[in-house]
Amino acid sequence: MSFKSKLEKLPFYNDAVLPYHYAQSVIAGIKYGHPAKRLRVIGVTGTNGKTTTCFMLWHMLNSAGFKTGLMTTVAWGVEDLKPELGHMTTVDAFTLNQRIQKIQKQGAKFLVLEVTSHALAEFRTLNIPFEIAIFTNLTHEHLDYHKTFAKYRAAKGKLFKKAKFSILNADDPSCGYYQNLSKQYITYGIKNGQNQAKNIKLGVDGVKYSLGDMNIETKIPGEFNVYNSLSAALAGQKLGLTKKQIENGIKTLKSVEGRMNIIDEGQPFTVIVDYAHAPDALEKVFESVKDHKGKVISVHGGAGRRDPSTRPIRGAILAKYSDLVIITEDDSRDEDPEAIAADFVKGAEKAGKTLGKDLIKELDREKAIKLAIKKAQPGDLVLILGKGHEKSILRADGPHPFEDIKIVKSILRSSQSRQ
Repeated sequence: MSFKSKLEKLPFYNDAVLPYHYAQSVIAGIKYGHPAKRLRVIGVTGTNGKTTTCFMLWHMLNSAGFKTGLMTTVAWGVEDLKPELGHMTTVDAFTLNQRIQKIQKQGAKFLVLEVTSHALAEFRTLNIPFEIAIFTNLTHEHLDYHKTFAKYRAAKGKLFKKAKFSILNADDPSCGYYQNLSKQYITYGIKNGQNQAKNIKLGVDGVKYSLGDMNIETKIPGEFNVYNSLSAALAGQKLGLTKKQIENGIKTLKSVEGRMNIIDEGQPFTVIVDYAHAPDALEKVFESVKDHKGKVISVHGGAGRRDPSTRPIRGAILAKYSDLVIITEDDSRDEDPEAIAADFVKGAEKAGKTLGKDLIKELDREKAIKLAIKKAQPGDLVLILGKGHEKSILRADGPHPFEDIKIVKSILRSSQSRQ
């Protein structure tokens, strides 16, 4: 374990370095001329759904003819998006301001920014005036950093205190908390809220529903994309887009890399790659495919130096919804992959799975994916979960090139060519 890693484990470390982060943001803003002040900025925060919501908004605004920048976990830019290679959603203050300056100089009028609790806690967005803030949901995550759920919730609250206008998920228990922090707000939801999705139709190819006089259709499946598109549509309304511009913008977004990506290489079973790694996100992925008739095979693992309390919980979720669970590696960093996997196995066994039977441990992620595809029969569903769009895997000796989507496609093509 590195000296920095040891320091980060000290209980007071995060608070001790806050003055440093604040100073960084102040200096970064001055160095790059506070570029965000020349843009209309929409910030999206929450545990899950941030990236997809950002892409929907970015695509909607650009399709409507408004040049819009994007900065998310997956990519950043204006029209020609660059992949986000680091395993970070909201980058450090210097990189953030530098990129915003580049986006502004390309003629963008809007910026859609994915905002994390870490970024808010560390003042990375200090120089950014938010016109609109969107709240997607709040569940158990990042407690390795924030220590308590209350502190996690409060960190995200900084965005709503700052924004001129908030769009809040009324079906989430934390909605009231953020209402109290917001200057002005509207709410949305399926069961609650001022703006509710009606006549919802969920399909493997996307979702459809009505919102007032609008008919919203997405190409990305899952009930959670009702929520994501609801917030995007309401932001579009607030920004002055027409009904047609909103409907068309959401409908024509074909996919978001690493988010419920169906990989089709002609195989007789379904393979989906998704970024889900928090307990709630995993639940939502499985809920979105609950009508699938065949067996479900899931491949998943846990990252090192991240909240270990979620590992047995996630193992139990995998066991509950999968016919076969394959526990593998994720970004183990300087933690022992065997120890990480053992926590998942423990949760899966407690939920009824048997190691060596319907529960397999294969710590080489590529071998684990190969095994899942080999075991899949016609009509089955293979879920590759946890890394989604990421371009590398972080091990003790550093990053190694690794892309779930590319590896899945390669394995499927190879298996198809042998038949």
